[in-house]
Amino acid sequence: MAFLPRSDRGQAFPIYIMMVAGLLFLALAFFAVGKASALRNGSQGAADAAALAAAQKARDDFGTGFYASLHANMLDLFLDLDFAAPCYEADRLAAANDARRQSCYPSGGYLRDLITVEVEGLKSVDSSVLPGSENKKAKAKATALIEFRCPNPKAVDANSDGIIELFIFTCRNGKILKIAPAGPPPWGSVSRTLFDVRLVDQ
Repeated sequence: MAFLPRSDRGQAFPIYIMMVAGLLFLALAFFAVGKASALRNGSQGAADAAALAAAQKARDDFGTGFYASLHANMLDLFLDLDFAAPCYEADRLAAANDARRQSCYPSGGYLRDLITVEVEGLKSVDSSVLPGSENKKAKAKATALIEFRCPNPKAVDANSDGIIELFIFTCRNGKILKIAPAGPPPWGSVSRTLFDVRLVDQ
């Protein structure tokens, strides 16, 4: 059996320590990267939820103006108007997902509305192996679309007196809605058919 000279036995120990330290550093680095990725995904989820919540609330608020435009036979004008985004809904959903809203703004009109929300996560990466990560927080942006999907309704003036008694909406999802301006149905029962809400890429 061969034996190492006594003078060589102690030289392997520092190498072993360096290897363990290197592996530990790599493990911490991978953990930091994984945490940063998880925080990024969480912030994106918060942005998505906030944008959808604001868009859905906006759709819920369209009813009064929409029905008033039917009564005055001014639907096209209503659909071209700008609208105010209910960003307080974005605030609520962002907070529920451990994030803070940074911005919230609408674009377009009622015919095709976009609400864009930017959020920042409340938690930082805070890793000892990534300098400055104690103040590094994940940011994300999402845009929700509110789209009118029942264009060119048929106006029915049965008495030919210039007063529209009925609007017949043929929607892209195949549904047909009949709405009488004088006695419209509850907005909640038709809003999801008239207006689609979904996330879109920007």
